[in-house]
Amino acid sequence: MSDLHAPASPPPQPPRSRLRRILFGAPRNIQDPSTYHSISLIAFLAWVGLGADGLSSSAYGPDEAFRALGSHHYLGVALALATAVTVFVISVAYSQIIKRFPFGGGGYVVASHLLGPRFGVVSGSALLVDYVLTISVSIASGANQVFSVLPPHWAPYKLVIEAAVIGLLVIMNLRGVRESVTILTPIFGLFLLTHVILIVGGIATHATEIPRVAGEVHEGFRSGLATLGVAGLFGLFVRAYSMGGGTYTGIEAVSNGLQIMREPKVETARRTMVYMSISLAATAGGILLLYMLFHIAPEGDKTMNAILLERWAGGFRLGALPVGTWFTWLTLSAEAALLFVAAQAGFIDGPRVMANMATDSWLPHRFAQISDRLTMQDGVLLMGGASLAALLYTRGDITALVTMYSINVFVTFSLSQAAMVRYWTGRRGESGRKRGLVIHSVALALCLGILAGTVYEKAEQGGWLTIVATSVVVVLCFVIRRHYLEVKKNLTRLNEIMNALPAHPTGEHARLDPKLPTAVMMVGGYSGLGIHALLTVQRLFPGHFKNYVFVSVGVIDSATMKGVEEVDQVKEKTEGSLRRYVDLARRLGLAADYRMAVGTEAVTEAEQLAIQIARDFPRTVFFAGKLVFEQERWFQRLLHNETAYQLQRRLQFAGLNAMVLPVRVMSQAA
Repeated sequence: MSDLHAPASPPPQPPRSRLRRILFGAPRNIQDPSTYHSISLIAFLAWVGLGADGLSSSAYGPDEAFRALGSHHYLGVALALATAVTVFVISVAYSQIIKRFPFGGGGYVVASHLLGPRFGVVSGSALLVDYVLTISVSIASGANQVFSVLPPHWAPYKLVIEAAVIGLLVIMNLRGVRESVTILTPIFGLFLLTHVILIVGGIATHATEIPRVAGEVHEGFRSGLATLGVAGLFGLFVRAYSMGGGTYTGIEAVSNGLQIMREPKVETARRTMVYMSISLAATAGGILLLYMLFHIAPEGDKTMNAILLERWAGGFRLGALPVGTWFTWLTLSAEAALLFVAAQAGFIDGPRVMANMATDSWLPHRFAQISDRLTMQDGVLLMGGASLAALLYTRGDITALVTMYSINVFVTFSLSQAAMVRYWTGRRGESGRKRGLVIHSVALALCLGILAGTVYEKAEQGGWLTIVATSVVVVLCFVIRRHYLEVKKNLTRLNEIMNALPAHPTGEHARLDPKLPTAVMMVGGYSGLGIHALLTVQRLFPGHFKNYVFVSVGVIDSATMKGVEEVDQVKEKTEGSLRRYVDLARRLGLAADYRMAVGTEAVTEAEQLAIQIARDFPRTVFFAGKLVFEQERWFQRLLHNETAYQLQRRLQFAGLNAMVLPVRVMSQAA
């Protein structure tokens, strides 16, 4: 073991790495303060990236609601008003949540803190399924808008195109949130422009017919009361109102995405919420009103918006030019493109919810990690794969997808509002208590009403599937958390080693001699696990190693990726742990020192450190610890990272000696 080779130069970058650099871009410097400024979003860009989810729902939410009215179009006025009011009530409620929980996390964090972890995991699981369906619904609905005006022989390619769009969005989000949002901003602007023209123009063409329209509505209400009665008419309205639940699905996205907001985050987020609520209320309410004014009724596979556009603008001509047809195509293309943009909310917020749950050990810890592009790579890939599976399973059926989608959205909404009602109930005498109780109580009543209506109407039409899927995720989360707690409990026995360690140095501090055999200990935080590794090396190689170098990488994950100040805190914490290891080694009479780095990927940073250490200490062996279970199960590789084995493989390929030290975990923790 003494005859070690000098470390080889780092191998040339493989083709796979070069391709990754081309697709996803170069790594970002986490210690550069400008990095965090460059990846954060101002209110307008946050409105594009997160608000697009809410605004784009005007393409399918009002459609579903108005279809439920059947021939009772006169209820469109009340439905438009109720929709706009509901948007504002829920938006104000979430604006209050942003103020009270300024670090983001949305429904999961709110429910966990105010109702308890069990309610939190239900809310988080519902959110995860919700964000998967955000992507599927947005892509499927966007394709529907385009295929409404394409020849029928294009239909077989619809699902393939939807899958390709999901793949493109995955690549864009792996490059970074800011980059993906900036690219899509012109689409958002085009949607706003075309829909302002549609709504203002459509209402303006009926401005002179207000008395006639008012008379039709009044007569419709009187006829409805005569035939259906008060209860029947109210039931019809509530059913249509519930079926339009998809309209409100994107409102929570802002409260989940505070981490990506430009400072001051709370002000930016609340301003974003104002932009989103006004634009969504005006667009959804305006479209419902136009459906009523133009007496829109379903026509085959066409969307209601496509029928509306053809009815209003289809006949416009400028000389021989069919400008109305062009405007129809342009508006539907803008809707489709914005729906593709709306899928961003799933890719932005879904991985962040996963990271919060992973930090609390409800999901595998690796989902809290970020890539060298400062994106939540594993979460983005999982969201993309799951949304593609949902799309393929339903064959892109927007009715089935929206039904599944709406149920989970309002599970989370209801839990969040219930949590805030509980919060204000216990704040007697605090300023704003009465206002807070009123806001969240009204929002809770609306959310529970829509949830109950959707489940009642759609449980047998696909709603059962989202209930089952969410329940499976909840159960899986409890199994994962139980595993982590049992492993943690089992490992506490290693901390007992500390009680038997010498409290004072056993002799003079020896100096490191680069020419002598050196053991490099790859450690994490100061704990019995690292101490166990040190004592194991001494037991296996008694008296052989004269130098001990402790190496650790401070990993920046989702919980600490807030700014350069947090990076400094990670650095201080990592260095503090290493100093304790060095102090322990010196108390044992060993010559010791430490090396450290801070980064997003532990293996890459540790590899670079190891190569440098091997240059300074040519007779080096590297040691890393790895949990070894008595009965290996397939899921343990997912729940516990393979850092030790990955590092060993890289170091050995670089011509260095590396060993993995087993740390046994008994079978009951497996």
